[in-house]
Amino acid sequence: MTNDMTVGSPAKLIIQFMIPTCLGNVFQQFYNLADSIIAGRYIGVEALAAIGSTTSLIFLVIGWLNGLTSGFAILVAQQFGAKRYEKMRHSIAMSIYLCLAFVTVMTIFLELLNYPILRLMNAPEEIIGDTGGYMAVIYAGLFVTAAYNALAAVLRALGDSRSPLYFLITSAVINVFLDVAFIVRLGMGVRGCAYATVIAQGISAALCLVYIIRKFDILKLKREDFRLSFKTMGRLLGMGIPMGLQFSITAVGTIIVQGAVNAFGAVYIAGFSAAGKIQSTVSTVFVAFGATVATFVGQNRGAGRMDRVRQGVKITQIMVFVWSAFMILFIHFLGETLIGIFIDPSEKEVMEAAKTYFKAVSWCYPFLGSIFLYRNALQGLGYGLVPMMGGIFELAARAAIVSSLAGLAGYVGVCLADPAAWLAALIPIVPYYFYRIKHLGPVRRP
Repeated sequence: MTNDMTVGSPAKLIIQFMIPTCLGNVFQQFYNLADSIIAGRYIGVEALAAIGSTTSLIFLVIGWLNGLTSGFAILVAQQFGAKRYEKMRHSIAMSIYLCLAFVTVMTIFLELLNYPILRLMNAPEEIIGDTGGYMAVIYAGLFVTAAYNALAAVLRALGDSRSPLYFLITSAVINVFLDVAFIVRLGMGVRGCAYATVIAQGISAALCLVYIIRKFDILKLKREDFRLSFKTMGRLLGMGIPMGLQFSITAVGTIIVQGAVNAFGAVYIAGFSAAGKIQSTVSTVFVAFGATVATFVGQNRGAGRMDRVRQGVKITQIMVFVWSAFMILFIHFLGETLIGIFIDPSEKEVMEAAKTYFKAVSWCYPFLGSIFLYRNALQGLGYGLVPMMGGIFELAARAAIVSSLAGLAGYVGVCLADPAAWLAALIPIVPYYFYRIKHLGPVRRP
């Protein structure tokens, strides 16, 4: 079911769209989360460290694909808002060509460079075999990952955030059963977690495709939709590449931080990983607000409703601040209990490493949420360059903190890289948003 966000209460529309998107993000996180929990409990701390050390690398690869497909969907949302359905279908067809090309190249190069990349990240010798095996399977499954992200992005561009959620819930439950079957029953180790993840993601992509074919006449592509148009591809790449690079640049920064953590050994890797898993789940609400704002702004920009764009961003900013305050208190009082989900409380050093991370970063959640808000608002308006610059500011801040504080303050210094990066990212994007929203010219039909 499509959802026209150019009419009706902005607050109601944002909440109705955000909640399924948020739950979908939670279940998408659940793949790696379930892998970590089951591996940590049934295989051991080294298995948890092996999977945990891949988080930043997975974010780099999946983040690029997610950013690319989300950027493509911005043009789709604008054309849907402008009710130019023929152009919308043509844009979708061209995005299929582009996704296939990118995924083919990525899979080949990442498989070839798998272990060299892990060595650059200072992966400890005791876990590099498991880590490399896990990532090899994940890389092989990039086609299904890209397929789900692209299909879900198109549905969200049309205002449907519920259907992708239902498919993710189904595949997440399947992932848990497969994790138990492959690890506990078949003894496949860390690699079994990766197989479970890829199979489950493939199921969610297949469900999404079948649903689109059966339910969305507006999305039924014809042969003429697939006629090559380098102009349309150029417009898609103009939105997709900056958005993908923004994720990737941010991920490079997290890889730098992960490399610094790896130097402290498996105990700190496991603690940092456990805290990171919890924080990833916390920040899914911010990600959902961002995706919601991108769709809301994109549709209303296409329809020429700039008054609604301003109103929607203001309402979302209030929601971001409320959620941030709640999560700061939640982490403060219940953080240790959440860490116990991943780690046996007897692992005191690992528990302390996780708590140290939370103490260093949780106060900065309002800034993290604001990044997603203003970055996605700009992208919904069709401006991708400055949000990408925000990623460059993040990268520079992380690199500066790691190089200057890791030697002086040790692990605590590394943890401070995240809040520094979040603050730095806001420097270009917030002023630019208010400049653009004030001086935005006549709407150009997308």
